[in-house]
Amino acid sequence: MHTIWFLILATMLVVYAVLDGFDFGAGIVHLFVAKTDEERRHVLAAIGPVWDGNEVWLIAAGGVLVFSFPRVYAAAFSGLYLALMMVLWLLVLRGLAIEFRSKLDHPLWRAGFDAIFAFASIVMAIVLGVALGNIVRGVPLDENGYFQQDLFSNFDPRGPVLGAIDAYTGLVGILALVAFAAHGASFLVWKTTGPVNERSRRAAAGLWTVALVLAVAVTLSTALAQPTYFEAFTRRPWLWPLPLIAFAAAVLARHSVRRGVEGRAFLASSVFLLTLLVATAGTLYPTILRSTLDARYTLDVHNASSPDRTLVLGLFIWIPAMMLAIVYFAFLYRAFWGKVRSEDHHY
Repeated sequence: MHTIWFLILATMLVVYAVLDGFDFGAGIVHLFVAKTDEERRHVLAAIGPVWDGNEVWLIAAGGVLVFSFPRVYAAAFSGLYLALMMVLWLLVLRGLAIEFRSKLDHPLWRAGFDAIFAFASIVMAIVLGVALGNIVRGVPLDENGYFQQDLFSNFDPRGPVLGAIDAYTGLVGILALVAFAAHGASFLVWKTTGPVNERSRRAAAGLWTVALVLAVAVTLSTALAQPTYFEAFTRRPWLWPLPLIAFAAAVLARHSVRRGVEGRAFLASSVFLLTLLVATAGTLYPTILRSTLDARYTLDVHNASSPDRTLVLGLFIWIPAMMLAIVYFAFLYRAFWGKVRSEDHHY
């Protein structure tokens, strides 16, 4: 039962990264691929029907974490309280920028909210990458199951005192920024037409090249920052194809956007994020929050979970709820399938 809930939590976070990832990516690149007010409305029309629904997966994953692994929730959210507040404010700013941009027909008003949308999307992508880097590297959990971690401390990943942002986690944050930007640009190639489509095509091709280089750099850095990660990877042969699939997906995404095969480019982009995150979760299991002080303090699926009877009861609630969510998202994406025209002003 503990493993089932680990899989549920990991799946919901991966789905969130893939779906909301292209929203972040669209926000990251929209100032570069859309030059006029009409073109920026085109970008917002592409993500307009789905962006707020995609964020539900993050909220739902947070609820699953509280329910299934409350000790992890208590430790992570208290130790990284500042980062959590940053996430909440960035999500609020993105929503405000999208919803309020067109409330006033004035160039300065719209330019200001365009800048807020780009800023919040960029920082949010970096914060999510840094959070993933902390999970892989570990945090200074003590014998009480808690830790205190500054936002910045030092930039030596092997040093005795680590901050939430150091050389390793910062590199993972940059990879997340570039990967989400490439994912968002690939989405805009698939959903838009005209100048936005052409600029997004050029941006995606370049971003996928950078993402591949950064993915290799993060892999090598992980071997230095957390060698036990690769020890677990070598013991699980079913994980071995995933990095190769991710590499092939990034190459295919780049090739497809250059050749104009738009749907395949976005699919390959989604597979890249999916396989990288599944490989990460599969390698971490059964660990959820690793302690850098002492392995005995690490929180895993066995010592951090709710009682078995609680988990069984929760499964009977979660299954029908997820069935409704899947039906809703299938209907939503089917209803708004296809290209968005520049004259479609949803916002």
